[in-house]
Amino acid sequence: MPTAIGRRAILALATLALFYPTITRAQTYPSRPITIIVPLAAGSGMDSLVRIYAEKLQANLGQPVVVENRPGAALMLAASTVAKAEPDGYTLLVSTSSAMAINPVLYKKVNYDHMKDFVPISFYVKSPMILVINPDLPAKTVPELIKLVKDSKTSLTYSSPGAGVAQHLSMEYMKKRFGLEITHVPYKSTPQSISDIAAGHVSLGFAEAGASLPLIRDGKLRALAVSATNRLPSLPDVPPFAEAANAPDFEAVSWHMLFAPAATPKPIVDRLHAEMKKIMADAEMVKLTEKIGLIPVDTPSIDGIQSYIASERDKWGSLVRQLGLEGTM
Repeated sequence: MPTAIGRRAILALATLALFYPTITRAQTYPSRPITIIVPLAAGSGMDSLVRIYAEKLQANLGQPVVVENRPGAALMLAASTVAKAEPDGYTLLVSTSSAMAINPVLYKKVNYDHMKDFVPISFYVKSPMILVINPDLPAKTVPELIKLVKDSKTSLTYSSPGAGVAQHLSMEYMKKRFGLEITHVPYKSTPQSISDIAAGHVSLGFAEAGASLPLIRDGKLRALAVSATNRLPSLPDVPPFAEAANAPDFEAVSWHMLFAPAATPKPIVDRLHAEMKKIMADAEMVKLTEKIGLIPVDTPSIDGIQSYIASERDKWGSLVRQLGLEGTM
């Protein structure tokens, strides 16, 4: 009969045997190609940036890093695919606030658990929006726009690519914050929603930087503020909304993060986190990120990323519920 010491030794050996495959995988990682699944089509700003850092990851890790596009289901197809993948560090996901903070409240059925199925690896960019108006409107600043909306005898209108998307929720966030009445005009596509502001069919809107910059530079749209808390390098003269409206905590951005399945071994997660932090801090990557119309982020720790995601879930989930949109999609 084993002694107490013997029983402890047997238990320790059994525990080691249980975790040995995980330890071995982490020590030899990576030993084969890694796939990064992107929820948007090839050629998008997100896709372009992923392909650039995938090349650098490949060089640093010594194994091929393949980018696979899985657009569909409002960014949720990619997320559900990675949620079911083997948690071994060989299948990664790029995702945004839509899939991880908004859609789980907005949609009736989501085929992944946004809180339990993933571990974040890197929070590397914010995707801000720009508050744009038709140039025929007299407002030149955010306070002037707020006054114009409040003084107008008829409701101004704003466009978005559809109910529940980031542009729609950002404007509703602004409306609630400043007590404004502006009528939503949903469109089926981003280009049409922006071009109709320039044409004067609607008054204003929050627009993606990449899609609106050409019209701003041509004078067909007037940019009043950037929805992030810092300036957009490609529009250095346009203030952050927080500064423009004297609202220090105002921020309404999407973000891009790299995730792995939740049970991925911590040494693998930590290595990927360190590699991404180093890659995205490179001056060349910072410049390329800014050129696309995104704001580089020096990724927080894994715990810090998780705290940020939790705050975003509270912020946008609460707004979706307040708007009566919970489970409407």
